[in-house]
Amino acid sequence: HYDSVNQYKKELPEYFNFASDVLDEWSQLEKVDGRKPANPAFWWVNEEGEEVKWSFEELGLLSRKAANVFSEACGLQRGDRVIAVLPRVPEWWLLNVACMRTGIVLIPGTSQLTAKDILYRLQASKAKGIITSDTLAPAVESVVPDSQFLKSKLIVGKRSRNGWLNFRELL
Repeated sequence: HYDSVNQYKKELPEYFNFASDVLDEWSQLEKVDGRKPANPAFWWVNEEGEEVKWSFEELGLLSRKAANVFSEACGLQRGDRVIAVLPRVPEWWLLNVACMRTGIVLIPGTSQLTAKDILYRLQASKAKGIITSDTLAPAVESVVPDSQFLKSKLIVGKRSRNGWLNFRELL
């Protein structure tokens, strides 16, 4: 039996995109075909008990909107690099899927990075975009003058900040 499993040759697609080949496919199975019961694709709970649940359809829709934010508002395209310095808020996962969908390279960074760490990552990666929270934005702003490749700054938060695009508003 083991040999027959090893001999099975699955045809691999020339191009694979998790967002369209998996998420959108599962969304289709839930929505139209009814072959799959609607289960959360994403379920986030914080320490205060707040919950965010997205179905496959919702995650697909939101990731397409986020992809549009990247391409239209930020002017980013396939192959461009973006650094995300965020706590693990729901948008963190949404941005991951949007980057997969668009072919933008996401460089994750912990929210414990210092301004010096952020500058090094911006310079070494030649990132054209950075995404962070309103509490971490001052560290980014302190190194922006030394980041010659940086084109767009996205903030994930309830408040706006001068010189930054607000991701939630754009979404």
